[in-house]
Amino acid sequence: MRYLAGMQGRRTTITILLLAALGGSAYGQTTAICALHIRDALIIDGTGNPAVTGDICILGDTIARVDTRQQRERHTPAIDARGLIVAPGFIDLHAHGDPLATPDFPNFLAMGVTTVCLGQDGSSVPVDQMQEWLAQVRAVTPGVNIVPFAGHGTMRRVVGDAPDASGITRLCAQVDAAMRLGCYGVSMGLEYVPGRSATPEELRAVAGRVGAAGGLIMSHIRNEDDDQLRESLNEMRALADSCRVHIAHLKSVYGRGVERADEIAAMLAADPGMTADMYPYTASYTGIGILFPPWAKTRSAFEKALIERREELRQYLIDRVERRNGPEATLFGTAPFTGMTLAEVAGAADRHYADVLLDLGPQSVSGAYFIMDSVLQDRLFLHDRVAVSSDGSPTMHHPRGYGTFARVLDRYVRKQQVLSWEEAIHKMSGRSAQILGLTHRGVVRAGNYADLSLIDPATVRDRATYATPHVPAEGVVMTIVNGQIAFREGEGVQGRAGRVLLRATSRTGGQ
Repeated sequence: MRYLAGMQGRRTTITILLLAALGGSAYGQTTAICALHIRDALIIDGTGNPAVTGDICILGDTIARVDTRQQRERHTPAIDARGLIVAPGFIDLHAHGDPLATPDFPNFLAMGVTTVCLGQDGSSVPVDQMQEWLAQVRAVTPGVNIVPFAGHGTMRRVVGDAPDASGITRLCAQVDAAMRLGCYGVSMGLEYVPGRSATPEELRAVAGRVGAAGGLIMSHIRNEDDDQLRESLNEMRALADSCRVHIAHLKSVYGRGVERADEIAAMLAADPGMTADMYPYTASYTGIGILFPPWAKTRSAFEKALIERREELRQYLIDRVERRNGPEATLFGTAPFTGMTLAEVAGAADRHYADVLLDLGPQSVSGAYFIMDSVLQDRLFLHDRVAVSSDGSPTMHHPRGYGTFARVLDRYVRKQQVLSWEEAIHKMSGRSAQILGLTHRGVVRAGNYADLSLIDPATVRDRATYATPHVPAEGVVMTIVNGQIAFREGEGVQGRAGRVLLRATSRTGGQ
């Protein structure tokens, strides 16, 4: 038996005594001794149901028992969770990062995130390299579970940027291969190169193959500008007859107000096969190419435009930046201008900001763009079709990678009081698992995997800012991944227990 000291700097003292797991199954054994016993917790199970007080018994990687009876066993040494919420480990529907470069994923663990979806915005490991990559990820044992998606853009580059009928057939063969490997679906980046060139016929063909395999299309839509949202969402609705469709990081660029939020929510609800995720920030983050016109996004097209249409391009950039709240609303997140706005860079160079952009080109740097209305975004966030994602990573220069899930609890539950604890946690766990078709995770239930977050409801909050985006969240006291303590507040990462989760219908799948 090993004694582990309690957390420091918290209102609730936690004492942990761990026993080695006993052999055999605990199912149906109400007297089984737990390897990890969480006692007197306020359990919010991720379904949206009301919280209950009870104990959780973990054996191996599994929740063996959830006991809410008044006469509970007290002889098993336990984590004293009085005053804490115990919730499912959160599921980040749209995340970024390289599990081979930063396998700990401490930013996610500090928010209570135990599973992340990678391969986003149409970009992933090529399908012919995916099996090897998945094996490498398993070998490093990431800090969180990894749900893989295959990138439409990546697959499209293999068959050519303008596939004909034969090319679409080859593209669909890659989709089939990715789904056989266990990907949960295909991600699209229709605002980016090469996805922006995809035809309706191509998208329908891909959706048909994904749907046939029981997967999900997860898409960065064609255009997030407010006046283009309906058309972009309708493009996705056209695919929903073939497969489930999910809208990544739903937002309205320069849209305003509650009424507009309700209109967008109605667009989302128009098809029962569509869902979405959002992050609780009013600044996006992507490459500077988002400011450039479709006819100058690639390197070759940009160089041609500089020669043949320079003044037209310059004026386009001015109009685009001004519509997106001016040069002060673009905050660079990569060298050599990290932490500077476009206005500041232009001022330091004594040049017009449009000329700075012409010098940089569309494939140079990335940044945060303060382009969203908080009233609209807050209202839209409440929609029952909307779950939560960070769209962040351990290295991205944006606070969402370190703050999203704690910010949801602080902002929408504690401060604004527009969501209950149960509703918010459902959006971050059980709802996300439903969207993915991810079984045996996302809900605190006997027989499910033991992915759990222990949260102090009095202190949970985000601390990352745009100036200092890599500051861990506060108030997630402990994160448990597959039955192992992976993170403790004040002490950081305790070990890596994440897995690669492959699409499967049985509980034994997804290892």
